[in-house]
Amino acid sequence: MTKLTLAALTFMTLLSPAHAADDIITVPSTQSAKASLDKLEFIAAERGLKVYARIDHAAGAQSVGQELRPTEVLILGHPKAGTVLMQCAQMAGLDLPMRVLAWEDDAGKTWLSYRDPAKLGHEYSGLTCSFALKRINATFEELLKEAAQK
Repeated sequence: MTKLTLAALTFMTLLSPAHAADDIITVPSTQSAKASLDKLEFIAAERGLKVYARIDHAAGAQSVGQELRPTEVLILGHPKAGTVLMQCAQMAGLDLPMRVLAWEDDAGKTWLSYRDPAKLGHEYSGLTCSFALKRINATFEELLKEAAQK
């Protein structure tokens, strides 16, 4: 009975919301959500990344008479890096291009969040794929740190 209880508790822990957030990388920002994404968009374009879209969820909420703290998404990437990753695991295309969420918490603090590309749940194998994942993650870490500062 003890082994069964332990197995059930382990399974429940894996399903908890805290575990679900393990694949999210979040960086604090010293600016507003809008200013953070403005800066990120500028830096990304300057470095040759392609900005595919920008979505203002707060404006969407306002358009239907509801309120939402500042929440925006920037969809961006580099076709060269993304292609290499999809050549390793084509299903990575479900998660590419990458998305960055700029959001303000209930205390007024701004954060930038994105999914860790290494934890997207796809089967990546081989040196090329490993290198592509590390490069994408390093690029995003660098971009977000820079965009988060005034």
